[in-house]
Order: sequence, then structure tokens, then C-alpha cells
Amino acid sequence: MPIITNRAKSMEIAEKLADCGTSIAIFGTASHWNTEAILMAAQRIAEKYELETVPVVVSSTFTYDHMAQAARMLHCGDPKLGLISNMAHLHALCDDKYSPYRNVLVLPHLDHADPIKDRWALTTGAQYFSSVMFDAQRFPYEQNLQMTKDYVDAYGGDVLVEGIMEMLNVEGSSRAEQADNYCERAKEFVDATGIDFLVADLGTEQQASGTGCGAYYGDRARKLTEVLNKKMLVLHGTSCLTNDQIRGLSDDGVLRVNMWTRIAREAGQYAADRTAAMMDKVHSGDFDAADSRRYLRDCTEKATDIMVEMMELFGYANWKP
Repeated sequence: MPIITNRAKSMEIAEKLADCGTSIAIFGTASHWNTEAILMAAQRIAEKYELETVPVVVSSTFTYDHMAQAARMLHCGDPKLGLISNMAHLHALCDDKYSPYRNVLVLPHLDHADPIKDRWALTTGAQYFSSVMFDAQRFPYEQNLQMTKDYVDAYGGDVLVEGIMEMLNVEGSSRAEQADNYCERAKEFVDATGIDFLVADLGTEQQASGTGCGAYYGDRARKLTEVLNKKMLVLHGTSCLTNDQIRGLSDDGVLRVNMWTRIAREAGQYAADRTAAMMDKVHSGDFDAADSRRYLRDCTEKATDIMVEMMELFGYANWKP
């Protein structure tokens, strides 16, 4: 299936998801094995529910301070080369009509793009994406609003834009005190900037070290959706939530769910345990045991299993192409 970068087509898919009661998965990747695992998970959903197409967002940050995924993509650590190589990899996997992932609709996403540090990715690099998160959260509110509006005015005709009103919480940091009129301020921000999606603070923590350690503000999500008069919320920090907290997010107006930390961590733990269990073979020189391919395959398979589970919780059973 094609990789979607056309704005009109991307918005059409978003509107269908909202109508179906499905939250689209925004799965992060910082490696080629992780990228393929995303496609594997979506293809399994397509086969289970006999769907002609299943949309999924393949996402990477660029130089994001907390996790620069594009920079992690290659050994050289160059984020531009990492991004371009991942897009070439995606096309290689998706463009062939005989691809095993032929039912997957890929919507590439640039995540946590800083307006200064990630200028190339937000401008020249925007051609690669269906959507971008214009992340000016480190700037004062009025400056953030103006910068976000300027970006939407310049590039919003070509790409869907996520905006963020203020700082999100990252594990280990202190949560910023918020005014009681959060929802009203969010409405002001959305109206003034013209963004397509709002990355909202719904109580979660990014880069969480485990599940069940965070809160989810369902009441706020529902109130925001009422005030904004449509489903347009993006949830970050999903890795800190339990499966019960994740289930039914679309009902609260969460249209897009961003997740990576838990997937990468648990896949790595699983693969490491598998490797440890066959260390005798590794040290004896058994090639299949020692070759890194074994570890990467274990990572891929475990990550795929987790993402299938998440897509079920996100309501993909409701999706109607």
C-alpha cells in the first residue's frame, strides 16, 4: 500500500478514524527493525479483521533532547541521514505490490520537532511526512502561539500539524502548575494557530520506566473534546499507562495515540532474556546463536506482539476503510 503524505488524504483518514471510534496508533521508531515491526503489527490487524487497508503512523523525532530517534537510526548518529534512510526503508517495504505488508497505509510523522534545532526537518524535510508535531513548548505561551501560527500559515497547506500549548511532563521532572482554565486556553490556542491536532497534557509522563506509574485525565480529555467540538487530541506518554487506562481512548476524544518507550524497552528485555538463555551456545561459537540477527528478530517479534495488543486497545476492531 502507498505511503500517504498528501494532506487531503491524510485528513480524510483522520476523519474516518474519528467516525469509527478508532484512535490511530503513532508508533515511534529508532531502528529499521522497529520500523518493520510496526508494519507487521498493522498487517496482522488487517488479516485478523479482513481489512483491505489499515492505517498506522510511523513516527520519529529528529534531535529531541529526551530521545532523538532519527539520530539513533544509524551508527553515525546523523539525524538527517537517519530520517532519509528510514523513509527509503519504508518505501522499499511498502511500494512493491507483492509486499507482505500490502494492506498497511503508512502515514509518516515527524515528532517533537523544535522550530529552531529541527528547522531542516520541519521545512525541507516536511515533504516526507503526512503530519508533523511543531513543538514550541519550551517557549513562552505567546511566542509559542505565534511561532505555531506562522508554521501553520507556511506549511499547513501541505502537511497536518500537531501543536502543543505548554510543557509536557517527562519522568523525573516536576509537573508545571496549570491554570484552572486549561480547556479554555486550549480552545484559544487551537483557534489562533489553526493546528489540526492538539498535543494535550492528559496527566501522563513521557519516557516512563514502567507501566502503571502515571495518571490519565479522562475528564479533561472529554471536556477538551467538548470545548473544541471535535476529536483532535493527541496523547503522549502512553507507555506509563496500564492497558485498562488505555482502553477506549477514542471515546474521550483522543484521536492519535503516541507510543514507543514501553515497546522498545520490553522488546529489548525479551530479546536479552532469550540471548541469556543460550549463552552456552553463543560462547561455543554457534553462529545462529551468536549472530545479532537472532537478537534483532526477537526484538521485532516481541515489539510486534505488543503493538498488536495496543492497536486492539485503540479500537482498531471498529475501523472501516
